[in-house]
Amino acid sequence: MKKIFMGALVACVPLMTPIYAAEDGGTINVVVQPEPPSLMIGMYSNATTQQVGGNIFEGLMRYDQDLNPHPMLASSWDSSEDGKTWTFHLKEGVTWHDGQPFTSADVVFSIDKLLRETNARLRTSLAHVESIEATDDYTVVFKLKEPFGPFIRLFEVGTTPMLPKHIYEGTDYKTNPANHHPIGTGPFKFSEWKKGSYIHLEKNENYHVQGLPHLDDVYWYVIPDAASRAVAFETGKIDVLPGGSVENFDVPRLTELDNTCVTTDGWEFFSPHAWLWLNNRQGPTSDVRFRQAVMYAMDREFAKDVLWNGYGKVANGPVGSKTKFFDENLPEYEYNPDKARALLDEMGYDGEPVRILPMPYGETWQRWTEVIKQNLEEVGINAKIESTDVAGWNQKVSDWDYDISFTYLYQYGDPALGVARNYISSNIAKGSPWNNAEGYINAEIDQWFDEAATAFPDEKRQELYSKIQNKLVEDVPVAWLMELEFPTIYNCKVQNLIDSGIGINDAFGTAWIKQ
Repeated sequence: MKKIFMGALVACVPLMTPIYAAEDGGTINVVVQPEPPSLMIGMYSNATTQQVGGNIFEGLMRYDQDLNPHPMLASSWDSSEDGKTWTFHLKEGVTWHDGQPFTSADVVFSIDKLLRETNARLRTSLAHVESIEATDDYTVVFKLKEPFGPFIRLFEVGTTPMLPKHIYEGTDYKTNPANHHPIGTGPFKFSEWKKGSYIHLEKNENYHVQGLPHLDDVYWYVIPDAASRAVAFETGKIDVLPGGSVENFDVPRLTELDNTCVTTDGWEFFSPHAWLWLNNRQGPTSDVRFRQAVMYAMDREFAKDVLWNGYGKVANGPVGSKTKFFDENLPEYEYNPDKARALLDEMGYDGEPVRILPMPYGETWQRWTEVIKQNLEEVGINAKIESTDVAGWNQKVSDWDYDISFTYLYQYGDPALGVARNYISSNIAKGSPWNNAEGYINAEIDQWFDEAATAFPDEKRQELYSKIQNKLVEDVPVAWLMELEFPTIYNCKVQNLIDSGIGINDAFGTAWIKQ
């Protein structure tokens, strides 16, 4: 791959280059489940909003499966030696779907105005940014308060989508009519949304990458019943089943169908990490020996092989193996019921009941809860399942009304973006199931996470994150389960479907149909 050396960073030619053997034309039909609340990707972070919206909007960069940045709306970039000044050079000749030019004014408005107000996750990172300035129509300069390690990974479409200033400036962002008819720069334009049925995207004939997209249309179909989604694929109504859109027990049968392909690629940027919240505040789970016992009691390899069809990897700590600064030399908690029993005896566990709250996302998660319950009972833990619906799960975890609860969260390519939030004490607040809901408090961990986010260069960050991972593995604030891999199942006529670290979320600009 040709490389352009720009200052302290290497910028590569775009991933979104035409596949010259590709065939143009045709329609791809995809499942979207559940139906997204909106396609306005700058205001809604729902997974399905990002799946559809990521093909309408674009970010300054795209990221490959090793999380390296590549040009998208930014053609190149460079940084100062101290890591505090970043200059982005924008691609010229890009237009919005309504024909207006895309310029540096849109970048400054999107990041410094609209997204700063509407995107809470990005707003946390923008606290490290002192100023954003357009020095000409195609140059944007970011000045940081201090070096911020994950800065270069902020610019994928789901985190920092570029939004049209001429549409949103001076309006109420949340009620702007364009939210229902989104206008981006991406390879597909919004055409129609028939609620409860489908969303239709059509080819952007004026797309800024010559020769793309190859497809004429993409239809996203809403099919609420999991069995019906599987049947729709079997009968050929659906060409693509995104990861997680069918129950795991249907995956082996579907992948054995003729002309069917499957991949777990495209989740590298998110690196979904599953664990058990362990309430650190009270009861048996407040004792580190009990939490360590839970780790030894669980047969996680069995869960991976039987419940998840071998997809995924047993997680040994807080950072996924595909996330930057993962330490591969961490001590492991093997399946060892005897060690679990010894720890419970040492702490004097007296059989006090502990409640397990399942993840209300389908039968696979319910079965996993039953397996964990059995594992815990085999070492003498008195475990009881308390099931609820999605709203009830949100409420119980948010109110800290649980002992053990399943969850999984995204890591976003860097520990400062998707890991620290789960362990730093400043992120303990009732009302959210996506923060430090276990109530873990450790002043050293707080300090190390803070230092690691702004350390420079990466070698220093690795040193700090290794210290963090080792300490958390010792303290077991949560019980890590698996690095999840959601298989995407698709008709083999669909070519070049996954070519970035966010998979389906920006897949269709380069996909094509083999006739």
